[in-house]
Amino acid sequence: MIGALVSTLVGPITGLLDKFIPDADTKAKLAHEIATMSVKQAHEGALAQLEVNKVEAGHSSIFVSGWRPSVGWCCSIALFWHFVAAPLLTFVAGWSGYPIPPLPAFDMDSLMTVLMGLLGLGSLRSFEKIKGVAR
Repeated sequence: MIGALVSTLVGPITGLLDKFIPDADTKAKLAHEIATMSVKQAHEGALAQLEVNKVEAGHSSIFVSGWRPSVGWCCSIALFWHFVAAPLLTFVAGWSGYPIPPLPAFDMDSLMTVLMGLLGLGSLRSFEKIKGVAR
């Protein structure tokens, strides 16, 4: 992903180098330095975000450190409702003869996008634990 971003950003700059620098070796060296510099900046930005995440996770307030778990619980409850509770309630009500109004439904596309993002982060955390990097 970062490689595609770098090539998208660096491509126009290297095109400008063609206009101003006639020497192919100097042009290649400058293009490499620009690409390396942009990758380094992206890496430093990711490391800074990791540090912010560490500070948030270690905070004593549940409103700071608990926002990720709360989103996870909301997704879990919504999935439970959509795939277990609502169908079971509909079945039991139909079987017993009670008419029920239409049950609320969630936008599962948006919910799954958020949940898959959280699960991706969770798998990285599990990978860190397996490697012995995390506590």
